[in-house]
Amino acid sequence: MTKKLLSITFLCLVFMAFAQAQNAKLKGIITDQSTKEPLIGATIMAGNTGTTTDYNGNFELNLDAGSYTVEIRYVGYQKYTEEIVIKEGQTYEMEVSMDAQTNILNTATVTSGKFEKELGEVTVSLEVLKPDLIDNTNKPQLDKAIEKLPGVTIIDGQANIRGGSGYSQGAGSRVLLLVDDVPILQPDAQFPNWDDVPIENVAQIEVLKGAASALYGTSALNGIVNVRTAYAKSEPETNLSAFYTHYFSPQDGDKKWWDDAPYTSGLSAVHRRKMGKVDLVLGGYYFNEQSFNKGFFKKYGRFNVGTRYRVNERLTVGLNANVNTGTSGSFFYWESPENAHVGDSTTLATRERIRYNIDPNITYYDNGGNKHKFQGRFLRVNNDNSGNQSNISSSYYGEYQFQRKLDEWDGVVTAGLVALSSDITAELYGDTTFTSQNYGAYLQYDQTLFDRLNLSFGARYEYNELNNPGFQVNSDEIEPSNEEDGRVVFRAGANLRVADYTFLRASWGQGYRYPSVAEKFIFTQAGAIQILPNPDLEFETGWSAELGLKQGFQLPGFQGFIDIAGFISQYDNMIEFNFGLWPYGFGFSAVNIGGTEIRGAEVTIAGKGKIGEVDYSTLMGYTYVDPQFMEFDTTIGSVFDESIAQRNSRLSSEPKTNILKYRSQHLFKFDIEFTYRKFSLGIESFYNSHIVAIDDILEGVVPGLGAYRDENNNGFLIISGRAAYQITDEIKASFIMENITNQEYSRRPGLLDAPQNLTMRVDYRF
Repeated sequence: MTKKLLSITFLCLVFMAFAQAQNAKLKGIITDQSTKEPLIGATIMAGNTGTTTDYNGNFELNLDAGSYTVEIRYVGYQKYTEEIVIKEGQTYEMEVSMDAQTNILNTATVTSGKFEKELGEVTVSLEVLKPDLIDNTNKPQLDKAIEKLPGVTIIDGQANIRGGSGYSQGAGSRVLLLVDDVPILQPDAQFPNWDDVPIENVAQIEVLKGAASALYGTSALNGIVNVRTAYAKSEPETNLSAFYTHYFSPQDGDKKWWDDAPYTSGLSAVHRRKMGKVDLVLGGYYFNEQSFNKGFFKKYGRFNVGTRYRVNERLTVGLNANVNTGTSGSFFYWESPENAHVGDSTTLATRERIRYNIDPNITYYDNGGNKHKFQGRFLRVNNDNSGNQSNISSSYYGEYQFQRKLDEWDGVVTAGLVALSSDITAELYGDTTFTSQNYGAYLQYDQTLFDRLNLSFGARYEYNELNNPGFQVNSDEIEPSNEEDGRVVFRAGANLRVADYTFLRASWGQGYRYPSVAEKFIFTQAGAIQILPNPDLEFETGWSAELGLKQGFQLPGFQGFIDIAGFISQYDNMIEFNFGLWPYGFGFSAVNIGGTEIRGAEVTIAGKGKIGEVDYSTLMGYTYVDPQFMEFDTTIGSVFDESIAQRNSRLSSEPKTNILKYRSQHLFKFDIEFTYRKFSLGIESFYNSHIVAIDDILEGVVPGLGAYRDENNNGFLIISGRAAYQITDEIKASFIMENITNQEYSRRPGLLDAPQNLTMRVDYRF
């Protein structure tokens, strides 16, 4: 009994001594120096003890009495250091306002690892597009905006990064579109509806180049476009804009079909404000396009709302929503090259649509500083199309994410579980209902060593299930089926800061994409072209690797960077639409074309500076790609030949050239803007080399296409200019002249792009 009493007494004394040593406290608030906004998730280290700030920018640490070096870090801001002495029983309070870094390399990004990382330190190629450049060049839709980035092209809505995708109208995407880190591809076709994105409320657009399936799953085989929307700041703000675009006559006056000039107009508004613990964002957009291509038109209205409620310093809940409704018309190919702005009447199509999404989210920081996050999205698409092509689909997405910062190791662990369920009913797919499920689990570890080497390792398990109820195709029957597939994919990357502004990176990542319902089961007609199902279509896999150097500049009058990268991508069982004799008839069908390899190089320059009283900013880049079949046979096979190698070569417009279809091998982008007091002037240009190979059958089906391509085989260079004047602090007027030289050009066969046009835009911000 005496021994027990002595033991208990000893333990109590130890506990009391420990309690006495731990009765000092460090607490404070971290804010942005210019905006006074709280910095959420800033890292505070006092010796070997650390924590992060909550949603109000507050932090608290229990410490032993003594002397400490307090170090505060936040991505995109200059490091703050202070020496302090805390006495026993004291609560030491700090109020720190941090300075934002001015170098572009310090731009905060999240897409590469699902947590904030400075642009210069990411282990992959990542481009950032800010809203000012989007507004200044009047890009009313996201697809037009991201084409300003090197290596990115859009063909009829299909995103292509560094030659990783070709062209298939409205079906399948190897580039995953995210809005606030959540996928928003149309469920049936896995295709992006670019005008659903609230571009009037963009904070930043991040484009990741290369396979990213280890973090983001299927459809991220070629890259990611992540749109991060803006939230309210300390002061309420309202932005209004209106524009009107007038289209001039084509260079060849005989192609003009109109008496009254075509036009496009738009009006947008967004309001952001804080109301106590509530952040509120309201946005709207109206768009009306009466196109230079007869039969093309688009009219829609979009409304979005974003809310965030700070329950306490650890818990935040939010609900966002977006609705888009309107009508549109289009054609697949022209009537003739001589009448190229008029569509072939058999390919005309119209659509009435309503699409909306509802996105709940919850973020919670536990007592250990761990981050728990739930993101959800309900997406509903109802397309009422002409030509028996209507479709209705819904998807339910949920993701739980756990993140822990290991401050003593300078590491971050990120793990998550994902579930996606869809149901699809469409005339395009036999007027029956398909259901699909997708489940994923991912784990990533990021480590910084010696304050200069960033390492990243990740893995993901992906499971897909697709239920096909069976339907009739002509006189044939597609049997019911229930398909299942599971895959594990990996990624690794490293970024070494060789010097203060020199970063050397290397990355390797696997990709995986399960085919969409549209690719496997579509059955429809596009003029003289029949689109046929392929129930046996298999998933595609691949990998991409890159070696890059990012060199920053901090010179008198200029700061920015040059990025040089060499890359390679390989795809197994790549999916493309090919023409031939298939089990369900003659026409186009999605098939696995075998192995492909894409090699290339890219140079990007971005920066801003000052010459006297003139400020300027620039973004430019050149991309070269060499996309090939890994096995290529120039033997000309018959239409009944089952050899994929022979079929690939025979069905290309360049049957003896080993090059994948619908790729430009040379891309050049350039933008520069000068600002002097209230005036600004800008120039933008882009060059796409000739698309060497297309589907050979199109040159026979589309009137005059073969001769037109022979005459226009040098690619195209488009130059545009802009001027703006800041009338008052709140009002700016802009004039944008696109295609100044009035070039006739075509991004994809059978469809001409815009002739010379002038846009007048007014922005009002208060």
